[in-house]
Amino acid sequence: MNSDFTLSDRISAFVQLGIRISNLLEDEKFSLFRQAENQNAWFTQRSMEQALEGIRVMLDPQALERWLAAYTSLDPTSPKQIGLMLSGNIPAVGFHDLLSVLISGHTACIKLSSQDAALPLWLIQELKRIEPRFSDRIQVEDMLKNKHAYIATGSDNSARYFNYYFGKYPHLIRSNRTSIAILQGDESTADLQALGKDIFDYFGLGCRNVSKVFVKNQGQLTDLLDALESFSWVGNHHKYFNNYEYNKSIYLVNRTPHLDNGFLLLKESSDLVSPIGVLFYEIYSEEQELNMKLKDLDSKIQCVVGTTAIDLPGVIPFGQTQCPQPWDYADGVDTLQFLGALDE
Repeated sequence: MNSDFTLSDRISAFVQLGIRISNLLEDEKFSLFRQAENQNAWFTQRSMEQALEGIRVMLDPQALERWLAAYTSLDPTSPKQIGLMLSGNIPAVGFHDLLSVLISGHTACIKLSSQDAALPLWLIQELKRIEPRFSDRIQVEDMLKNKHAYIATGSDNSARYFNYYFGKYPHLIRSNRTSIAILQGDESTADLQALGKDIFDYFGLGCRNVSKVFVKNQGQLTDLLDALESFSWVGNHHKYFNNYEYNKSIYLVNRTPHLDNGFLLLKESSDLVSPIGVLFYEIYSEEQELNMKLKDLDSKIQCVVGTTAIDLPGVIPFGQTQCPQPWDYADGVDTLQFLGALDE
């Protein structure tokens, strides 16, 4: 390791990466996006543009400064090898883990998802080009054996697998989560349209996507469906539409009550996670009772969306779930604090 590779140097490299993303030429995007879409048909130009823009915003110098100001030391005396198992549900979804490991002065040993390799590899390549001293701090591997610590993200099933293999090492393992919205009945059309972004960005495949809404009455559902008409473009994607059609046929055959606007099904359910093409809803009467219910489900909820009038901590405004800042940690677990403790 280079002892003169300071935190300031590392921050500067990531700021330059953000600038590089901003200046990405159209022909470069076309080639990169085509590679990514060949690996994963869910990765459209729209979703990849949004993912890169999200990373660019995350790498804003002021955002990085605000994020890192909360930590006293990010230069470990004994840098560790951190195994990163990245998921592939949305484009470059594991970037924040890579950023956290490298900013904290450790080495990132990365197992890429076969569903999302093109974008992460491009980001790694550009980062190494901008700052060659990162070359020995980023390793892409097929097998992550005998690392000092592990960070892994996946489904509930894969989390059990990760715990089995990595449980004896310091680890940060994330499993299934989803996001919900609370509608109080006085939301504007603009609020409901913004909620559409939380529902449909990345076709609902991310843990920050809203898969369920809590409403006070069924009349709110009609208003919601009307407001979501501008998102009909999701129905033009063959994989999304196949999911929508499949779930619709199941509901029709089973005579399951539901609402349908031609590209989204609304179904009443006590479950949190809805299938693609479906948005679950649940009717509540008392906010206090709902808050207690959500407290019990806290370990399964990534984001709660609503207005500032909702009496819950950390409520995210409509339309903002897919715009996380560096300090918005997955599962609410401070990744930099975890990494910093490895040096103690």
